[in-house]
Amino acid sequence: MSARIPEKQSTNASPTLTLFSLLLTAAICLFRPSPVQASGCPLNAANGRIKHVIYIQFDNTHFTRDNPNVPSDLEQMPHLLNFLENNGTVLTNHHTPLISHTANDILTSFTGVYPDRHGVPVANSFRYFNPNGTSNPGVSFAYWTDPIFDPSTTTPTDTTFNMLSADGKNAPAPWVSYTRAGCNFGGVGTANMVLENTATDIPTVFGAGSQQAQEVQSNQPQAFADFVGIGIHCAAGDSLCSTANGGEQDALPDEPDGYSGFNALFGHKYVAPQISPSGPLTDLNGNVIQDPNGHVGFPGFDGMSAAVSLSYVAAMQEHGVPVTFAYISDAHDKHPTGPAYGPGEAGYVAALAAYDDAFNKFFTRLAQDGITKDNALFIVTADEGDHFVGGAPSPANCDGIHTPCTYAQIGEINTNLAGLLATERSNSTPFTVHSDHAFAKDLAALTAVNPITGNTDSISEFLADPVEMKLLHMVTADPARTPTLTMFADSNYFLFAGAPNCNSPCVVENPGFAWNHGDVQSDISTTWLGMVGPGVENNRIDKRTWSDHTDIRPTMMLLLGLQDDYSHDGRALVENLRESALPSAVRHSSLAFTLLASEYKQITAPVGKLGLASLAVSTAALKGDDPTYDRLENRLISVNSKRDALAAKMIKQLEDAEFNNKPVNPFSVLQLVFEAESLLHQVHP
Repeated sequence: MSARIPEKQSTNASPTLTLFSLLLTAAICLFRPSPVQASGCPLNAANGRIKHVIYIQFDNTHFTRDNPNVPSDLEQMPHLLNFLENNGTVLTNHHTPLISHTANDILTSFTGVYPDRHGVPVANSFRYFNPNGTSNPGVSFAYWTDPIFDPSTTTPTDTTFNMLSADGKNAPAPWVSYTRAGCNFGGVGTANMVLENTATDIPTVFGAGSQQAQEVQSNQPQAFADFVGIGIHCAAGDSLCSTANGGEQDALPDEPDGYSGFNALFGHKYVAPQISPSGPLTDLNGNVIQDPNGHVGFPGFDGMSAAVSLSYVAAMQEHGVPVTFAYISDAHDKHPTGPAYGPGEAGYVAALAAYDDAFNKFFTRLAQDGITKDNALFIVTADEGDHFVGGAPSPANCDGIHTPCTYAQIGEINTNLAGLLATERSNSTPFTVHSDHAFAKDLAALTAVNPITGNTDSISEFLADPVEMKLLHMVTADPARTPTLTMFADSNYFLFAGAPNCNSPCVVENPGFAWNHGDVQSDISTTWLGMVGPGVENNRIDKRTWSDHTDIRPTMMLLLGLQDDYSHDGRALVENLRESALPSAVRHSSLAFTLLASEYKQITAPVGKLGLASLAVSTAALKGDDPTYDRLENRLISVNSKRDALAAKMIKQLEDAEFNNKPVNPFSVLQLVFEAESLLHQVHP
């Protein structure tokens, strides 16, 4: 499915613009200046060799094959895959939080904390309760300091921060450690670190009566292209973000230790003149960057193809922004309107070939700028996996490369839960669903005839109430956005609450979308992480180390010699770092550190051993009779309390070793590991 609310996708420029762009690109290639290093940007770890940080996060891009005959997404991008494998490490036992969906996966990667500590566990949209018991929609994508973005009203009843810490404050922002250190930080389509919409973000950042807000009223499409999707957060006093360049105060009201004296540029309108001073910013193929309707500027999130996104990154790196985070849209949908492609279909293969070409041009351009694996840290990952919904390909042995695949049946199975409950279980209780994948017994008993296979499927796989959601890090400081029940469905089905009948078919194949995510299944919640740069071992493929998105942030902070003003939920992935890049406390107790870190992940990660075992217990409780429910719920409450206390002790030791150079105590580690194993034993029915 499309990662964000549709607004998106770039098109080719007119022939005149294309010719102009090609000439302009040629001129830039001939006369491109050496990259401008932001003054006072010390990245002191890894022997001081890291001068640039390039973080890239794909939407739904796969390391593993979805069809055994068809090369995977990364296999069809050999310029990227070979760069990662030949120069660093790709971790393939890497995981998402829950629910496994774009917004909370990306935000967890950026922050290093689980969704209960950044505020967005249910994505890409959610619902919040009004005081009268009704509910309203919220959209996960909103700027960092925004309140909840409710597109259905101008007067939402819940005005808490969208990005919400565990103590109910605005969550700490991920660019702060860089800008405080003197490094300019660029965001390219990155969730919530740039403006995401023109409804709430513009008044939050520019003011309700600003010229930018007036442009929203007079020309909303151009305002979106001007202000959304691109941003630079500058070091204190850096002229790049001066008011003369359109800079605004970079306000973070609840940042620990305060945050004042910093400015930022919000939007292509203000960023492009600084990173493309010679003329319009073009993608890596020489096309002026614009939206599908010709508005020059940000092309929409689905328009962030590799050629577009990587062009922004290269231009920022060349013009005084040494830290860049970027988003690249998926390749398995024809953006912006569909349809969805199946593995090996011609459109899918062509999109991946274009992405591979873009990475070839990107790495070549960076090398010409003197930015290489020897002085830059590259972090590349995907927000999550997703599950293909469709029949068998034709011909059966197609590989997509030499023989294109076609599909007679393709598309997620749209299912009206309200209709099935009413017809199968005679249950017409009113309810609202965050449409994606509540009554528990009746939900657990629902079945549907699969229109692709003809089989009768059980729709529900797992059920979680707030007790289990808390254990899975899905309960925030805002009770109004805590669901009553979460149903993790069969990954072929997309669920919604329609009419309480099946007068119109309750189960329908929808060819517009064919890639489901937001669930707990392995192909959805397992993804990959690539790391290259000074301090990173060349281990090629690491299938063994269990990691998740919270581990990216502390690993980067350790490599860069930086420190956040908050604790992480993840740990540094030292198994894939060179000894010379490790603090002495980690280096001298590496066995104890990795033992503690591995055990810690299994009790705290949502899809670790404890999370998956507790989800099975929760499902049994909600399907059972009242005594069974009470017994199992009490067990989960006890396990959660013990887990939180134990995890706090474990992460304290890990972070003390990573960032305070305090050695891990091996005797304490053995005790903590024993307690963790005991806890894992207790959770099972």
